Amino acid sequence: MAGPSHYIMPLPAFDKPVKILIVASPYYKDISDNQIAGAKAEIEKAGGSWDIVEVPGALEIPTAIGIAERMSNFDGYVALGCVIRGETTHYDTVCNDSSRALQLLGLQGVCIGNGILTVENYDQAMVRADPAQMNKGGGAAAAALHLIALARKWGETSKGVGFTREILLAGDPGTSTT
Repeated sequence: MAGPSHYIMPLPAFDKPVKILIVASPYYKDISDNQIAGAKAEIEKAGGSWDIVEVPGALEIPTAIGIAERMSNFDGYVALGCVIRGETTHYDTVCNDSSRALQLLGLQGVCIGNGILTVENYDQAMVRADPAQMNKGGGAAAAALHLIALARKWGETSKGVGFTREILLAGDPGTSTT
């Protein structure tokens, strides 16, 4: 029996090009390749461009995004990797720490779609990574695109943020110089 379906938001439209960095860990290369294919297709569907960097594992993904955010000009990021439960608690550390680091970057205003799979076994990972099935790489790219659209919308607002200070110059009409 199939589970409940979920709503997928339509992709946002952009008036200026979007440039996204896909940061992928190819630890499980076939899974990573599927995730990347899904992400690329989603970004291209929205008219965006992408670049890719690879890092050794899921723990390095947030660090690479942090470096790129400080030193490059990407609008957003897609984090792609896969952590499969093993026999030790290392699984919990990698899942929790990579997720927490991405969340902290996001709370600083970095537009990130988190596509790091955390699964019990290889078969679960393949279903989630496959663009023809669950397409979690495409979903992470869509999340990044939606956050970029929000950042652009709110970044172009005409209203002030916080307090404003008017400077009155001597000699302006209505000001006093005493």
